[in-house]
Amino acid sequence: MKKLYTLIIVLALSASSCQKNVLDKVPLDIISDATVWNDPILIDAYLTQVYSQLSILTNETKGNDWNTGESWYTPFEINQVSDEAKANRVADAYNYKFGNLRIDGGLLEWWELSYKSIRELNIFLERMPASPIDEDLKKKRIAEARFLRAFNYFAMVKRYGGVPLITVAQKLDDDNATLYPKRNKEEEIYDFVLSEMDAVANDLPEKVADNDYGRPSKYAALALKCRAALYAGSIAQFSTVQLDGVVGIAAAKATEYYQAAYDAATLIMNGSGHALYKADADKVTNFRNIFLVKRNPEVIWAKAHNLSDKDAGGNGWAYDFFQTPVPNAWGGGNADGVYLEMAEEFEHTDGSSGKLDRNAIQQGLWTTTDLWKDKDPRFFATLYTMNTPWKGGLIDWHMGILKPDGTIQTDGSYNGRLAMGTQDGTTGFGVMKYLDEAKDNTQNIRGTSQTDYIIFRYGEVLLNYAEAAFELGKTNDALNAVNQIRERGGIKLLTSIDRAKIHHERKVELAFEGQRYWDVRRWRTAVADLSVNGSGLRYVLEPTSNKYKLMVIEKIDGTVRVPAFFQRNYYLPITLGRTSNNPNLVENPGYQ
Repeated sequence: MKKLYTLIIVLALSASSCQKNVLDKVPLDIISDATVWNDPILIDAYLTQVYSQLSILTNETKGNDWNTGESWYTPFEINQVSDEAKANRVADAYNYKFGNLRIDGGLLEWWELSYKSIRELNIFLERMPASPIDEDLKKKRIAEARFLRAFNYFAMVKRYGGVPLITVAQKLDDDNATLYPKRNKEEEIYDFVLSEMDAVANDLPEKVADNDYGRPSKYAALALKCRAALYAGSIAQFSTVQLDGVVGIAAAKATEYYQAAYDAATLIMNGSGHALYKADADKVTNFRNIFLVKRNPEVIWAKAHNLSDKDAGGNGWAYDFFQTPVPNAWGGGNADGVYLEMAEEFEHTDGSSGKLDRNAIQQGLWTTTDLWKDKDPRFFATLYTMNTPWKGGLIDWHMGILKPDGTIQTDGSYNGRLAMGTQDGTTGFGVMKYLDEAKDNTQNIRGTSQTDYIIFRYGEVLLNYAEAAFELGKTNDALNAVNQIRERGGIKLLTSIDRAKIHHERKVELAFEGQRYWDVRRWRTAVADLSVNGSGLRYVLEPTSNKYKLMVIEKIDGTVRVPAFFQRNYYLPITLGRTSNNPNLVENPGYQ
């Protein structure tokens, strides 16, 4: 606790020089528990340090801050273990994607740090009722702490199923049942998250003040309820109950959860003031700016960032450094090698399928304009590929020169044209979403991206609403919500709706936002969807016409090891270490 209070002092001092009064009166080495709970500045600093350790607020990372450390690419594994992309650098996902998630765990872990945060929040909630600070502020901060605690439990339940539900700070002299708790049922954890959001939503502000940006609002609480209820509904509908309910939810509960998701989304849609971002006439620019324009009306809750390098005490992150086209970023960009199959998910603007005729495109020569003609504008806003405009030029990913005799030259130059483009590429695609072209990524300075990371946005709420509505039999509501997304995107509206169309729209609209992996798990389609060896696209330049011979690279994940998702992987393992430390924890099915 002493270490915690030391950190609180540092955070309080860094917030504002005018916040030193209490510290001027109390020696820094003997600041007491009572002092913290009597001062609103130190109370806010206490919560701030909880936020600072919640790496799950940034795209489901495994304790890595997108900045420094040995596992630089770890934050992207949520994309790379899905069917969106492969890992272009050695990372955890490179191993786990190939069926190697076993009892020792290691993938997307959120346990020890989660329970550390939960304990600190439980202490906060026990101390705050007696605090003499302003009652309105007290009520708001208590609601915020309960929100964060529920957010932690949601992050755990979607990983592990039922986990021990601890709502009081444990003490060393507690009995063994308290110190070594059993796992609650999965249903109980979801019910806790939903009930907590019901309890705190109206105690959170309808709109967060500018100086509180990054804290949750009433509508962030409803968005968490909406997402969690949708997940619970899917688990109930598609899963099997095992271990007496520790994992899985009874099918009879599905309608109740879908209704909760539908109702929470309705409240956001009808009264929040949030809306789809539509500020730019150009559809590509508009979709890109959802993720670049700070505090736009689509953003319900975000993790805020600024330009200051985290190594220097700032609040930047390293997204641009790792996702930007290479070699612009010290050889470290293009972390996600987007599959050709993901690129094909984007339809044409007339609503026709985006799937390429792979035999046809490998005949003759193509311009990239013809290849991607009339593609969904979200394709260009989400991905980059050959000839994508970038920093005043075009991305050049050609790999080889097609000579008149039909041979391909891959080194040196031919008639003054380099055989290889200036960019490196593996699958032929990278992630454009969130990239800021104004960033200078040529220096070895990683943590200076200032784009905020969006945790909840209105577009997701519409898709959650559509899915819940469809499963409740409200097909007109589902169709209308999906068509709002498609109209903003710039493609033809649907005339009918079904489950497959809703799932498809989520895959396209929410691509590379940390959603896809969890979606296919909760739908119980991951065994099929994530056991596929993806493809890539190679561009070979014909220098006279400036067109390209296209080559589809099948099985781009390799042939020795191929992606494999097993039935047991619908839940992460509790791990042998944790079950050894607490014999009351039962391991998840398939890992024993």
